[in-house]
Amino acid sequence: MATPRKNEKKTDAVKAASSEPDLGFTGESSWQYEPSLEGTDHLRFEKKYELFIGGRWVAPKSKKYFPTINPATEEPIAEVAEANAEDVDAAVRSARTAYDKIWSKLRPAERAKYLYRIARAMQEKARDLAIVETMDGGKPIKESRDFDVPTASAHFFYHAGWADKLDLAFHGRPYRPLGVAGQIIPWNFPLLMAAWKIAPALACGNTVVLKPAETTPLTALLLAKIFEEIELPPGVVNIVTGAGATGAALVAHSDVNKIAFTGSTDVGKRIQGAIAGSGKRLTLELGGKAANIVFADAPLDQAVEGIVNGIFFNQGHVCCAGSRLLVEESVHDLVVRKLRDRIATMRVGNPLDKNTDLGAINSKMQLEKIRGLVAAGEAEGAERWSSPCALPKKGFFFPPTFFTNVAQASRIAHEEIFGPVLSILTFRTPDEAVEKANNTMYGLSAGVWTDKGSKSFWMAQRLQAGVVWANTFNKFDPSSPFGGYKESGFGREGGRQGLSSYVEVG
Repeated sequence: MATPRKNEKKTDAVKAASSEPDLGFTGESSWQYEPSLEGTDHLRFEKKYELFIGGRWVAPKSKKYFPTINPATEEPIAEVAEANAEDVDAAVRSARTAYDKIWSKLRPAERAKYLYRIARAMQEKARDLAIVETMDGGKPIKESRDFDVPTASAHFFYHAGWADKLDLAFHGRPYRPLGVAGQIIPWNFPLLMAAWKIAPALACGNTVVLKPAETTPLTALLLAKIFEEIELPPGVVNIVTGAGATGAALVAHSDVNKIAFTGSTDVGKRIQGAIAGSGKRLTLELGGKAANIVFADAPLDQAVEGIVNGIFFNQGHVCCAGSRLLVEESVHDLVVRKLRDRIATMRVGNPLDKNTDLGAINSKMQLEKIRGLVAAGEAEGAERWSSPCALPKKGFFFPPTFFTNVAQASRIAHEEIFGPVLSILTFRTPDEAVEKANNTMYGLSAGVWTDKGSKSFWMAQRLQAGVVWANTFNKFDPSSPFGGYKESGFGREGGRQGLSSYVEVG
């Protein structure tokens, strides 16, 4: 492994002797793994991907295309159509026709059959979906393979089960679908976010126009091919690719009944302003600055693994990433040492290598943002430690990093970094932990680590977060609602609560 860079500071906490016996562990893995690359020779990418409108692949009226880039190699994978307002209008009209003539009139049990078919087809094509997700987004193949694709399929299975049981979901109250749902998803979980939004909308009888992120459109387009194969009625789901202007055209369209957006808080605020007074329904799942709170009585090794899982294994590319670590003061030095040793064993490199723990940052722009905030943290006096790993010479990579001696007012303590960077702060009492955890404009998620169940419940009742995990982090299930408070948005996705976002009840 490479030696640390000269400008990297060693903290007193890292240097401090542990109360545990010294077993001679240096933090570097004694095992060297041979590359175990996932094969890609069987994949055949189109040179150009068109728009999926009305069950057909159509060229954009803009006649424009843009490249989608592999962030691990900086090489283009394919060109993707850029939809303009005219293309979006065609997609919305197709969705409206499908809603009026087919989908809203279909028996719920028949809608369920289509959702089951989609779920099964995703399972059959799981390997290809995982590879493309990794190539297009930069996340390690084992995350795409073991979490993203299975969870996306599970969302279709789960909502297929609800499709003919909505009377139970709403306790016998009358309900009706909203109509056409415009859905805009981010680049961090492209396939999962598509399933997260499409599945409940279809289960409730709505039709969809989906706009994936411009840097990660490929798995949404592969999902469209699945819709073709299972013979989903034309126009029930339409997919328009493009950048911000495409999303803005979808938000502004007068015949869209509901907007579901996952992305940055700034864009969410603009969307909320744009549809004010229009009568459109809206759900927003926005940014986060989650606190992972570790008490002295916690199982520390388990907590360290949860911290690593919550911020590093996903490159920090999660709105609910545990990017703030609040540690009880008495165990701060021990937790920091354990964390440093654990991070030093992580393998950073080719995302298609099954041994890789941390892959590529999604884009050059995102990498520059991470670098800028890390530089700001150092300038403000926080002490940085980065893994002494060698980074690939090509691609967008950043080493797992944490800061100690972080001031509560520091930018790295309250701004969303969206990268593998952790800020560590301390507390002395549960009340202080709650105060520091809630001292943020966000309120998406939090984690509590303690061996006392009563303390977990006490904290959960006081933390201003939509999801609070106890002795774990980043655990998701289709049956569990997810969403935030404050500037992390409003509305819930998943579970029975998520269904209500796609119907008019009463």
